[in-house]
Amino acid sequence: MYDRFKRNINYLRISVTDRCNLRCTYCMPAEGVQLMKHDDILSFEEIEAFTRLAVKNGITKVRLTGGEPLVRKGIVDLVKKLAKIEGLEDLSMTTNGQLLDQYAAELKAAGLNRINISLDTINTELYCQITRSGNLKNVFKGIEAAQQVGLTPIKINAVLMDEPDEEVRQLKSYCEKNELDLRFIHQMNLQTGEFSKVEGGEGGNCSRCNRIRLLANGDVKPCLFSDLGYNIRKLGAEQSINLAIGNKPRSGTYNQSGEFYNIGG
Repeated sequence: MYDRFKRNINYLRISVTDRCNLRCTYCMPAEGVQLMKHDDILSFEEIEAFTRLAVKNGITKVRLTGGEPLVRKGIVDLVKKLAKIEGLEDLSMTTNGQLLDQYAAELKAAGLNRINISLDTINTELYCQITRSGNLKNVFKGIEAAQQVGLTPIKINAVLMDEPDEEVRQLKSYCEKNELDLRFIHQMNLQTGEFSKVEGGEGGNCSRCNRIRLLANGDVKPCLFSDLGYNIRKLGAEQSINLAIGNKPRSGTYNQSGEFYNIGG
C-alpha cells in the first residue's frame, strides 16, 4: 500500500491495551490516568480480523504495544492467532519487561519473532524513580529469558532524559556486553509536536515512515503526531485503512487527542 507521498505502508503497530503496570514519569502522571472501559477496547477477534485485512492489503510487519501488552489477559492467544496469518512476515512486541520472564517461552512458542524492551537505565535507584514502581531485576530476568528462547534480536529502547553521561555509558556497556541493540529516543511532546529521530532506528524519520497504528479503542491512526483517526467500529476496517493511508500527512505536527500511554507510542 502506498500513500500519496509514495511511501510503502507495510508496518502496523497494534496497541492492545491502555493499561500498564508502571507509571513512567515521561508517560503518565503519578496519580494514574482515566482508563478505557473494557467494552471500548477491541476484542482479540476484532484485532485478528483487522490484521488479516491489513496483511491482505500489504502489511508485512506487526508490532504489539500498549500500555503494556503483557498485562492484557490472554495475550499469548492473540500472538498465536496473528502468527498464523498468511503473508505476515514479522511479528514483534514492545514491553517494559516486568512480566517477560513469565511469558517469553510461551510467546516464542506462539509465534512471536522478536522483542523490544523499554529500559532507560541500569541504575536500580534511578530505574525505580523513573518508573515509580518498577523492579529492575525483573527486566534483567526478562532479557535473559528472551535470549534463551530466541526472541532475538532484542532491541532496547531508552528515553534520553537528564541523566549524567555516566548513566548512559553504563547502559551502553551493559547492552554491548549482552549483545543488545540499543536505541536512544529523545523525550517527545505530543501536544506541542516536539519529536526527533530515534538514534539507532528510523522512528521520527517522516520521509521514510511506513506505518499506521491500530489503537486499543479501534482508531486507526496514520501518524503518532496527528489528531487524525478512523474508527473501525464506526467505519469498518477497510474504509478505516484506506482513510488512514490516504490522509497520512507528509510529516507529524501535534496530537492533542492522545497520550503516549494509550497510543502505542
